Amino acid sequence: MSTDRKKRRQLEAKIIEVLPRSLFKVKIEDGREVLCHVALPVRNTVGRVLEGDRVLVELSEYDPKRGRIVEHRSSSPR
Repeated sequence: MSTDRKKRRQLEAKIIEVLPRSLFKVKIEDGREVLCHVALPVRNTVGRVLEGDRVLVELSEYDPKRGRIVEHRSSSPR
């Protein structure tokens, strides 16, 4: 794994919509909406990611409207 991965921008976000094919629409704290997928290590450790959950998102350096969920912070009250 390269050291560039550590330099990527990570931001707090909230899941606002669960989409088909394991995609999620999240809202970053600055108000932007980003389309994300769940990183494999997170998918293996967290059972389900649901609407309202707080997550840490790593934005793509090539497309700022896409990213991946790299950490599950907290669940919404159900």
